[in-house]
Amino acid sequence: MKTKKILMGIFLIIIIIGILYFLITHIERSDEQELSDYTPVEEISDEQMRQTIVALFFIESETNTLKAEGRLISTKDLLSDPYKELVCNLLIGPRTSGLKKAFPDDVRILSSSIEKNCVTLDFSQELLNFENEDQKYNIINTLLNTLTQLNEVNTIKILINGKTSDAFPDEYTSIIKQ
Repeated sequence: MKTKKILMGIFLIIIIIGILYFLITHIERSDEQELSDYTPVEEISDEQMRQTIVALFFIESETNTLKAEGRLISTKDLLSDPYKELVCNLLIGPRTSGLKKAFPDDVRILSSSIEKNCVTLDFSQELLNFENEDQKYNIINTLLNTLTQLNEVNTIKILINGKTSDAFPDEYTSIIKQ
């Protein structure tokens, strides 16, 4: 009986030591967690806060199909004239290798406007320097896929120096609304 009491006492001491050990290590870990705050590698600048990512569509060199490229654009520029800003970025061309722009060289966008969900884009004469119908088709689809991402845009109309051109006589509608 005496040995049972001694064993029971030793067992209780071991349990108490185990509980104390658990509490001490738990308190130390929580102190360490409180001290190690997350410090970002780089703070977000005001300039970065004023940018958004848009998808610009370019031509994949190998397959001659449209492919999106994400681009950071200033929201300030997008607010003033979003259609012209997006087209200007298309005219600059892609930054990703394997992609090419659909437009002939030296094309400029003169103006853009929207009326009844149709964006009218006025280009310089150089737009008519497209090489074939495939390039013309790519120009139209590049514009459509890029601009119809904006909720208010359903169709586009292309002018050359403020006038309708025989090369682009219609309003063009995207088959698939982005």
